[in-house]
Amino acid sequence: MPSKTKKISLIYFVIITLLLVGLVPLVLTGWFLSKKSGDELRAVENRYQTQLVQEKARQIEMFGQRYSDLVLSHAKAFELADNLALLSSPGTEEKLGATLKENPNLLALYVKPVQGDSLSVFRSETINKQEIELVSGELLAHIENKKTVFSQPQKISTNGEIVLAIASPVKTKTGISAGVVAIVSMRELARIMATKPTSEAELWRAGLPIVFVVDKNGRAVFHPDNSVVTNQKPLNDLKIVEEWQAANAQIQSALVPFSARYDGVKHEMIGAYSTANFSKDLNFGVIAMQDESKALASVGEMRRQTWLISLAFALIALLVGSVFAKKLTAPLLKLVAAAQKIAAGDLSHRVETANVTEIGTLGETFNLMTDKLEEHIANLAKAAQENRELFVGTVKALAAAIDGKDRYTRGHSERVSRISVAIGERCGMGEDELETLRISALLHDVGKIAIDDAILKKPGALTDDEFEIMKTHPQRGYKIMSQIPAMKNFLPGMYMHHEMVNGAGYPQGLAGEQIPLQAKIISVADTFDAMTSDRPYQKGMKMEDAVSRIKALVDTRYDGAVVEALVQACKDGSVRSIGVHPNTQSQISQISKAEVI
Repeated sequence: MPSKTKKISLIYFVIITLLLVGLVPLVLTGWFLSKKSGDELRAVENRYQTQLVQEKARQIEMFGQRYSDLVLSHAKAFELADNLALLSSPGTEEKLGATLKENPNLLALYVKPVQGDSLSVFRSETINKQEIELVSGELLAHIENKKTVFSQPQKISTNGEIVLAIASPVKTKTGISAGVVAIVSMRELARIMATKPTSEAELWRAGLPIVFVVDKNGRAVFHPDNSVVTNQKPLNDLKIVEEWQAANAQIQSALVPFSARYDGVKHEMIGAYSTANFSKDLNFGVIAMQDESKALASVGEMRRQTWLISLAFALIALLVGSVFAKKLTAPLLKLVAAAQKIAAGDLSHRVETANVTEIGTLGETFNLMTDKLEEHIANLAKAAQENRELFVGTVKALAAAIDGKDRYTRGHSERVSRISVAIGERCGMGEDELETLRISALLHDVGKIAIDDAILKKPGALTDDEFEIMKTHPQRGYKIMSQIPAMKNFLPGMYMHHEMVNGAGYPQGLAGEQIPLQAKIISVADTFDAMTSDRPYQKGMKMEDAVSRIKALVDTRYDGAVVEALVQACKDGSVRSIGVHPNTQSQISQISKAEVI
């Protein structure tokens, strides 16, 4: 039987249709608008970041150019004076001191003649002379014929500040006679960047814009979190820094979407970088980046509002749809309920037909169909009952015809049928099984129709040869009835009612559970009736003696549960013996053949 397909209520189809018609366009429109807005906002954010880093890079270049020009102007002044004595004169020291005061980010000015003593002015609270000579000495060794030369940013030990050294040679007729060095603090970058000091963890957690500056090695020269600069933390793990380093100052600015991890959390970022060139050997990367979800937070808010509005409309659509769907489907549900009752067998049920729509017409047609169906089923039931009565009558007539061949066995099949049903009831058989048992018991001896009357009506005991012929009646009955497909369920009782539970029966020699319950019951009923009925060669036994005899053969010939059911049927009067009952003790030993035919 094919599996039952689960049905979906029509109400759901109505509601879904309303949602599709009203809600889907709204959601799609909101989604596309928010997507377009997101794209436009992303483009604006990209332009802003690109312009920001370009502007900051130019300002940093101007910062470097300013101090480069300052150093170069002092070197040119010494060249024009063409007097090496001025390099260490008090007047020169005074002028250098004035320059130092005018430039807060200038930490030291240092003049180193090729020959003679050096001259330096510096901010003693920030840097000492030893550090000045150390920083300047490395740089002066590389000035050669260059106009100016820059050192790489480095941290001084006095206060951990990041500084940059700029040097320019003093050229005279005899060649390079001295070098002028300026040591500049990089804290000016904080003013250029105009960002509020914030811890790195807070920047990442809040998704704030992060603008910082790195050198060619990826170390932070400026960062909103000063500890990153002080510790000279390398930022090469950021893809945007790698991109800038790979560009090698060939690309002045670029936009880079990338992923970054901080404290184990992955962030999708948008960022831009630009290059601030100080010289051929010195440039800085100016980088701005921000968490994309924070940068485009307004798009997320727009989408959230779109979903909220869509949800509100969905709820309204559900309410309205539910009301209309119930009104629309109520007549159909009544029709379904009526159909279910009819399917359950209540053909008297009818549906209301007051609806003026097509559903009313459907109801009228349904009622007409029910009337016809009820009439047709009544006719079928009547015909089935008549056929059943005809079938049972035919079976009884056939059994009576067989039993009628011998006046001693007249009524035997009917009695075996009645006894079998009584036993079957106590074995827990259902109504259909009992009916099948009843018919099978009626026909259990149908094979005897093919046995010679001389054997069937013989007044005395059968010879061994005659008994062997008599034993063929189960096969003969099976052969006759197996040609009729409708008799299939009745065959076990006809064919196997002479089998014994110990395997010594016939025709197949089946044992135990191999024998169907139907056959076991008919076997006991057949024997009981044979024992308690008068035969040409013996008088019928008393019921008590017959039951005792049968109980003695439990687990040899008969099934214990079936015999117990017979005992119960005898006790409650459902089974009674027939025939005359003289003193039967002398006949018990003569009964063995009667028990098996």
